[in-house]
Amino acid sequence: MSLHDTVARVTKRIQERSQATRSSYLARMAQAAQDGPNRAHLTCGNQAHAYAAMGQDQDRLAQGKAPNLGIITAYNDMLSAHQPFERYPDLIRAAARRNGATAQVAGGVPAMCDGVTQGQTGMDLSLFSRDVIALAAGVGLSHNTYDAAVYLGVCDKIVPGLVMAAATFGYIPGVFLPAGPMTSGLPNDEKARVRQQFATGKVGREELMKAEMASYHGPGTCTFYGTANSNQMLMEIMGLHLPGASFVNPGTPLRDALTELGTKRALEITALGNDYTPTAEILSEKAFVNGIVGLMATGGSTNLVLHLPAMARAAGVLLTLEDFDDLSSVTPLLAKVYPNGLADVNHFHAAGGLQFLIRNLLEAGLLNDDVSTIMGKGLQRYTQDPVLQDGNISYKDGPPHSQNEKILRPSRDPFQPTGGLRKLAGNLGKGMIKVSAVAPERHIVEAPARVFHTQQAVKEAFQAGEITGDTIFVVRFQGPQANGMPELHGLTPTLAVLQDRGYKVALVTDGRMSGASGKVPSAIHLSPEASLGGPLSKVQDGDILRLDAVAGTIDCLTEGFEDRAPVQPDLSANGYGVGREMFALFCDTVGLASDGASAIL
Repeated sequence: MSLHDTVARVTKRIQERSQATRSSYLARMAQAAQDGPNRAHLTCGNQAHAYAAMGQDQDRLAQGKAPNLGIITAYNDMLSAHQPFERYPDLIRAAARRNGATAQVAGGVPAMCDGVTQGQTGMDLSLFSRDVIALAAGVGLSHNTYDAAVYLGVCDKIVPGLVMAAATFGYIPGVFLPAGPMTSGLPNDEKARVRQQFATGKVGREELMKAEMASYHGPGTCTFYGTANSNQMLMEIMGLHLPGASFVNPGTPLRDALTELGTKRALEITALGNDYTPTAEILSEKAFVNGIVGLMATGGSTNLVLHLPAMARAAGVLLTLEDFDDLSSVTPLLAKVYPNGLADVNHFHAAGGLQFLIRNLLEAGLLNDDVSTIMGKGLQRYTQDPVLQDGNISYKDGPPHSQNEKILRPSRDPFQPTGGLRKLAGNLGKGMIKVSAVAPERHIVEAPARVFHTQQAVKEAFQAGEITGDTIFVVRFQGPQANGMPELHGLTPTLAVLQDRGYKVALVTDGRMSGASGKVPSAIHLSPEASLGGPLSKVQDGDILRLDAVAGTIDCLTEGFEDRAPVQPDLSANGYGVGREMFALFCDTVGLASDGASAIL
């Protein structure tokens, strides 16, 4: 199938826009690859320090004739998705030894759980943790003793931060090894129902806690299709995972075998192997287009609209909101996974998963097939499923038909003809909306504004019975410069209750929502943000706002709105508490949300 005209046009546009930055990046990577990493460049003292604790691997390391893998791990056992990584270094070292090579933990990176910090002060550090992760990985790899890196990470900011580091060290190969989703627990729609009941006082905290624990009940990624699982899709469709690796449950023989095979593949693609494939070659303009198409086809997380531009910039590729919007306009929605449907990622995987989805997108001409991956050229290998037989993995063709068309459909019969995310632009700025879970009759909302500066103030107004009609909630001063751009997922139950009462409601904010954002229309990432004097800083209670996801517009219709002076509240309290003091530098240097909201790129 020939490449779809729009996909080809957007790919070419990104290549032309990125010509100078990408060429400069590739030249730097080529020079670094030529210079090393070669342990022979280190002095004897350098090497002795690097190998002192390596026991049986010391001699092999000192000889420098076999590949040495650097493990960058985001392990901690507070994140359910990352707890399985505790065992991975031992598995990787053993697999490396069996293949005549070595592996070392090069460094650990922080990994915070947005589920723990939702609605809490610590959430103000969440977005910036992505840049900290990239920096921490850079410290680990700076020892320059590794022929390839394996990256252990799953969740929201961790994978984007690791990709930023992998791109910066793009002259060495990199393989991402996932941990997989936890087994299915309490259905996500039932969990959401209990949350809404708690918001209205119909159930108490005991019932709420019981539902939450039944939903988040074991090791692995949360099973809804939020940012963490969108990350896993992204790594597979961009060719940084092994085929079929994303959604295999932790603690299973297949999961361990995939980890061992990923280690073996990392060794094979080093400069000392037979198939040298540096990460810089994989992270091309075409690969990022494929990632965006995958995001649209699965109704993925709005957070990736922030992360993908930041990841791409690290590889010299420049993405804009127009790229997301144009690709969304031609990408059919093929998956219905909570919050876009009732199924979870385990059901999605069983229905045919990414192998079926990638096959269909290739057949529809919606993916660039002439890309490099850790498996070689092209994406055909990513239409195959791993099969474990006698302790070894082989690959077979993935299912040609969906096993459940309520969850996964072919491109000729999609859930909807366009993707899950759309650009919004108007006199309130530029932003995005996720529409894949929003009913069509709610794609246009015109109503009076009610202005808030915190999500807690929204909840208090709701609990006081102040919201008695159609309302567009403006929650401003939530951008990256103002307070680190915390997720506002805590508003979802409240706004959903109002919507279920028959009111037309919407959220308009310079902040962000969770990857689990769902049925309430939400214009997010409005840029320029209010703290920079952006248009949201001029909105007043009672202004008539119009959010139109069909036309892609977001406007204040009140006459004279644009002539007002911006509100300038006291934001000094955002600078301290639970570690925020240490992140002031990030707030001072962060870029626009539309450019990825990075403080280091």
